[in-house]
Amino acid sequence: MDITIRPVEPAEYAALGEITAEAYLGDGLLDYGADDPYLVQLRDVPRRAEEAEVLVAADARGRVLGGVTYAPPGNRWADIATPDEAEFRMLAVSREARGAGAGEALVRACIDRARATAGVTGIVLSTQPAMRGAHRIYGRLGFVRTPERDWYPIEGLSLLTYRLEFPAVS
Repeated sequence: MDITIRPVEPAEYAALGEITAEAYLGDGLLDYGADDPYLVQLRDVPRRAEEAEVLVAADARGRVLGGVTYAPPGNRWADIATPDEAEFRMLAVSREARGAGAGEALVRACIDRARATAGVTGIVLSTQPAMRGAHRIYGRLGFVRTPERDWYPIEGLSLLTYRLEFPAVS
């Protein structure tokens, strides 16, 4: 499948919000289902696009397949990044597009952005234990588990962390 990664356009905010919400709901990742308060953040693409960088994967016809929120160092959307790290969050791909490479393309775009930023030594992320498909992508791309950084944003929700370290430039 021909996939393009680009910044989300305002006309796509609602579609990406629903793809993201449905990915989390459909995979059973929200403790309170359709009443989970995290759905508000997942659907709020306009806010994320204003405060961070939201990327979409689009097919050859321009149809949005999925998206991700990229937080450069120091960005308010970063949860676990240190000052010399970038972070990405809310990686989601529509059920129909899974397995076609959109998720990996989105992660690669985040890596490229982080590597292109002076002083950045790596990129990090948090993920739920059940997100096994995403874990396979992270492993393929060289991310390593950082269990010492695992955290619990709310009671009962354990988040695993991964980091991709960038080689020092001499």
